[in-house]
Amino acid sequence: MSTAPSHFQSTHAARLSDSGVRLPGWQLGSLALAALIAVPLLLIFSGWLQGENAVWHHLAETVLAELVYNTLVLLAGVTVGVLLLGVGLAWLTSLCEFPGRRFFDWALMLPLAVPAYVLAFVVLGLFDFTGPLQGLLRELFGRGGFWFPEVRSSGGVTLVLVLVLYPYVYMLARSAFLTQGRGTLEAAHSLGLTPRAAFFHVALPMARPAIVVGTSLALMETLADFGTVSVFNYDTFTTAIYKAWFGLFNLQAASQLASLLLLFVALALVAERRLRGRARYHETSRGAPPQRFRLQGWRGGVASSAAGLVFSLAFLLPLIQLLIWAWQVVQQDLDPRYFELLTHTLALGGISALITIIAALLLGCARRFHDNRLTASSARIATLGYALPGSVLAVGIMLTFSSLDNLINAIWRIFDNTPPGQIFGGSLLALLSAYLTRFLAVAHGPIESGLGHIRPSLSDAAHNLGCRALGVVRRVYLPLLRPGLLTALLLVLVDVMKEMPATLLLRPYGWDTLAVRIYEMTSEGEWERAALPAVTLVLAGLLPVILLVRSSSHPHSAQPH
Repeated sequence: MSTAPSHFQSTHAARLSDSGVRLPGWQLGSLALAALIAVPLLLIFSGWLQGENAVWHHLAETVLAELVYNTLVLLAGVTVGVLLLGVGLAWLTSLCEFPGRRFFDWALMLPLAVPAYVLAFVVLGLFDFTGPLQGLLRELFGRGGFWFPEVRSSGGVTLVLVLVLYPYVYMLARSAFLTQGRGTLEAAHSLGLTPRAAFFHVALPMARPAIVVGTSLALMETLADFGTVSVFNYDTFTTAIYKAWFGLFNLQAASQLASLLLLFVALALVAERRLRGRARYHETSRGAPPQRFRLQGWRGGVASSAAGLVFSLAFLLPLIQLLIWAWQVVQQDLDPRYFELLTHTLALGGISALITIIAALLLGCARRFHDNRLTASSARIATLGYALPGSVLAVGIMLTFSSLDNLINAIWRIFDNTPPGQIFGGSLLALLSAYLTRFLAVAHGPIESGLGHIRPSLSDAAHNLGCRALGVVRRVYLPLLRPGLLTALLLVLVDVMKEMPATLLLRPYGWDTLAVRIYEMTSEGEWERAALPAVTLVLAGLLPVILLVRSSSHPHSAQPH
């Protein structure tokens, strides 16, 4: 669908302004959302301004070096792993033909439905020293008659995160390869390049911006991860923040650790921008898609085996094991407690999704009605939360609401000697604020994309018929945005259901969720008891993955030769 020039949009915004609507009100809304993100982040660094730093000195002397080392090792391992799996599998499914390609083309995206902390406890349950595999090997070869790699190690954590996060690189690299067109690779072949040389010298450099974006998403998720590293007892900044808060009961030390984690996030974002440079990712050919090279004989078998191994380890085997464990305890655990957890999870997800969609719609309409530098900057700040780890957000929001509580109590003491105490800190409002901050970017993407496909002439016609800005939103935008709104609702709902660190740190008393239940059971090594809520989250996570699979399908089918 075509879009009008930007000067037409400016004219449209001016006409809405002439109708008497105070367009700065939309700007105030976007500024308020930006402040909701910025204030908690600024307060995180306030921990360094307080005089008492005994706990921090203890942490710096004992665990800080280990936290930095573990984080760097994890980032390096995940980077290498997602690049190898993501780019390699994308090249196989988009540019090669081998047995099972049509199935693996979409099935390799399914691991996105499995939360990393779920795959983590499945891996430990199957492959740890007390697991069935090593038990079988001890029966066959004796206690010292075989060697098995240590599962509870940096390699084990890295492998789990790579298996869960490689689809970010896979999806973007696959789309980049498919949109390069047949003419580009045929030109490379006419110059004498073999398929392998054409991949490394033509296809891969052209797909670099997309690959960098996918890798950066995987690294952001790695920095934000709490459940996986806690299951493996692998200390990183996220686990240290939790221990400082709930183990040492020191929110100041938690904020100092959170500020250091923020520096890692900032460095990752800067690196992503530098690696992309001025490169732009766009479709270079609107003609036929690239021809696929048929892998015959043993090459086709190796390709099928590699794709099948990744799919089995990342999705099929974990799902089967979860179903087996869940069946063993279903009569015991399918009780009122489970349905209470499910109700809390769905309620938090539904409320958060509605709030987040309203905020994203406000942000998108502010850009639509008042497209200037201030509104654009507000939108960038407001959608920054998705790059922030949940534990960092939890610390910032708790500091914000604690400061607000202290201010209210100080004012209250002027009139009464018995202040109300804690009002906002530890409340449901704090948890919902964390969800809004974390997932606003998730809802903003589909809504912003939908707004971009609405011709300004439609809203201009509504203006000529007497509609003000709110009328344009209600009568024009909302009906046309219905698919994007439903997509945003589903994405936020499932993300909130799977979110663990912010929920653990901020949930009010009695508001446990399925993710919290998984954390409690895995902390005690009860893998079977964690299986039923885990299966529920995996099945829920399949819904947005199905949407991604459908949206990433290419309209053409390349023919092998």
